[in-house]
Amino acid sequence: MNAGPRLGTLLLLGTTALSGFAAWGGQRLLVNGHQPLTPDQSAAQLWTTYRWAIDPQQRREAALLMAAQTGSFDALQSQAWGTNPLGAVALEQEAETATRRGDQSHARELWHDLLQRFPHAAASASARHVLGDQNPALHQDLLKQQPSHPAALSVAASMDPTPTIGFQGAIHLARWGARWPGAFKRISQACNDTSSIAPATKDRDVLARGLASLGDGPGALECLQRQQPGSTPQRSSEPSTQLAIGQALLRGGYTEEGTELLLSLTRDHPQSSASIEAARLLSEPLRPSREVLDAIPVSVQKRSAALAAARVRLANGEGAGEVLQRWPDDPDVWQLQWDLAREALLSENWDRAKTILTREPSSQALPDPLETRRLYWLGWSEAQLGDQDRSRAIWQLLTSQFPPGYYHWLASEALGDAEPLNLTKASTPSPSQEMSWAPLNSAQSFVNTLWRLGLKRQAWETWRSGIDPSTPQPKPEQLVEGRLRLAVGDSWMALDQLRWLNLRWRSANCRERIDLQHSQHPRIFEEVLRPAANSQKLPLELLFAISKQESRFASGVTSTAGAIGLMQLMPATARELAGAPLTEDKIREPKQNAELGAAYLRQLLQQWRGDPFRSIASYNAGPGAVGSWSTQDLNDAPALWVERIPYPETRYYTKKVLDNLFGYLGRDKIFCKPTLGGVGQQMTQTNAREHNEGHQEHRR
Repeated sequence: MNAGPRLGTLLLLGTTALSGFAAWGGQRLLVNGHQPLTPDQSAAQLWTTYRWAIDPQQRREAALLMAAQTGSFDALQSQAWGTNPLGAVALEQEAETATRRGDQSHARELWHDLLQRFPHAAASASARHVLGDQNPALHQDLLKQQPSHPAALSVAASMDPTPTIGFQGAIHLARWGARWPGAFKRISQACNDTSSIAPATKDRDVLARGLASLGDGPGALECLQRQQPGSTPQRSSEPSTQLAIGQALLRGGYTEEGTELLLSLTRDHPQSSASIEAARLLSEPLRPSREVLDAIPVSVQKRSAALAAARVRLANGEGAGEVLQRWPDDPDVWQLQWDLAREALLSENWDRAKTILTREPSSQALPDPLETRRLYWLGWSEAQLGDQDRSRAIWQLLTSQFPPGYYHWLASEALGDAEPLNLTKASTPSPSQEMSWAPLNSAQSFVNTLWRLGLKRQAWETWRSGIDPSTPQPKPEQLVEGRLRLAVGDSWMALDQLRWLNLRWRSANCRERIDLQHSQHPRIFEEVLRPAANSQKLPLELLFAISKQESRFASGVTSTAGAIGLMQLMPATARELAGAPLTEDKIREPKQNAELGAAYLRQLLQQWRGDPFRSIASYNAGPGAVGSWSTQDLNDAPALWVERIPYPETRYYTKKVLDNLFGYLGRDKIFCKPTLGGVGQQMTQTNAREHNEGHQEHRR
């Protein structure tokens, strides 16, 4: 053989080897240097990973993300899923796609395959739901194995009572999902039935708690009293049921009935935790009665911080120091501390305010919203007493270590660091500045994976399948649930949960505090709020702030007073603004509601010459009421003017809207950093620790 051909062959083999090695190396580099796939990846990046990644898990994840982005599930079919749990999600998506295309036969094959291969996956609930229409045993399996899954709640809501199953569906909803659409009607129907299939006593306890959780205290009581023929009506002996019903009665205005039931609970079960909660309800600031408090067993009185706080209120503040010192970490005592401090501030007793607002060095810091309130007014008191240096040090701590909000802004203004607030100027036109994808950080790793892959509905359903709604969750998991609810469009429940969490969480780390702050300021309905804000030359953040406070972005909600929609407009006001007759359905449309709400805000701002305090207060109480209030402190001390608002609801509302506004304006601000000492432990308690935990909130 000639040297030339041999050389050519060798060169060809070498080139092929080098090309193969380069390709292999490139693939390894791609895999080894690849960050976890997220919804932030471009279509090109996903395709590259799907086509070239050696790791099959990366190819599977890329296929799922591509399906989520494009709506095409062809890429899913080429994967060897095996027993990988993502295979259940892929099968669910393929089955749903086949259903939408009208290929019911293929869809059923996929559902059967899913159920056979992944019987314990959350996605199997959907298979049991669909296939159970022809095989009712699968519906029963669903209710038993995955009781809190949305598919199980849907099945329960559709179950008509029969001699075979009785009111199983209603009882299931009361236990696992009382807020599910149609649940109230189903539960009430079961409670009112006295036939041979009527619920037994133990089931009536569950039904009564379900009605109580929905605020129907009288219905819950009546449910317990209705029995099967021949049975003797009786009151529930379950402390949790008595507590739930008593609370619902008080909240519904049935004060006498609720008080009697809760007092009975404290007498019958003095050692239970339910009795302590009952004492708290009977001691709330708007309801304390010396006669009622005295009727609570002494053993319960001695353990109740709320009752001790109520006695201080009845005694016009006498004994406050002892209570504040004994229960420094109790939310009811935090509320007492603020109530007493507010009284001192309004009477301009700065020294007393300072004393009340100063916490012991050993005390853990309050939750962020309460700590910022404490620090702002502590700094104010120091300033009024002449110690400007301490005042500035406290305010600087507040502005550097806490999330943006109402008190953060007040402190910045006092320091001369805040720009003038102009609510008559539209936001700079720009796309929304959403944070890039952020980890969920749930305790359930598979839920985290689904979230990372942009499969938010599946993440939510998997989450729901793994929790018991009657069992209190750790605070980090409450944050997870709030974020998941937001992701699937349940802003009403999500924002309420996150608000309460924000008022009760004292031990959150920096990441959790940032997630909590960001989650509480979602940019929902931006597509209708931005044009409305621009047309009226208003900041978009103001419309977010109002909408969040008015409706929690639940555009279909109607208040007890008759206010409608996203920005909660009274029909008469809406029609006047529109200059035309409008149906309530038309007023409820988000676009129409946003336009009219923005116009009303512009009108109020013009009336009050841009004053944010009176304008926002007027949106709640009406300009007539606001105009009758004193303008004392409005220019020099507007925060004091707000605290003097005679309507508790409007006072709370004004502060919350401003808090929302500055939360949106500083939504992405990094605020938690390692804390430096030097301000004085007695006035900060933030040194060397991260903070938060909770507080019950009264509208005061």
